[in-house]
Amino acid sequence: MDRKLKPVKWTSRSLKDLKSITEFYIELYSSSKTREIITNIRKSTEVLERENPESSEIGSVDTAFNHPKFEYRKLTNHYCKITYRIGKDDIYIVRVFDLRQNPKKNL
Repeated sequence: MDRKLKPVKWTSRSLKDLKSITEFYIELYSSSKTREIITNIRKSTEVLERENPESSEIGSVDTAFNHPKFEYRKLTNHYCKITYRIGKDDIYIVRVFDLRQNPKKNL
């Protein structure tokens, strides 16, 4: 079976989220610790690129994103919820949210 590898693409919204999280973490941690955490968050999405048919099943359905056309799923890494969707050719990281910033927003 020939499966096409789908690259992970970060949307402009998710990159803005990551920038906000970076600013939030700099207040909590040192610059080097912040850099390490952000790098780990980005690396945690690499698992989605694997040539594994179950890649689309990684994480759980993100019920905060209700869309008739797409199923949104979520991963967590270092207090962050990473929401993604599978496109025809790519996997899109659509949002990244630190659960400590506004926990009620993620119920």
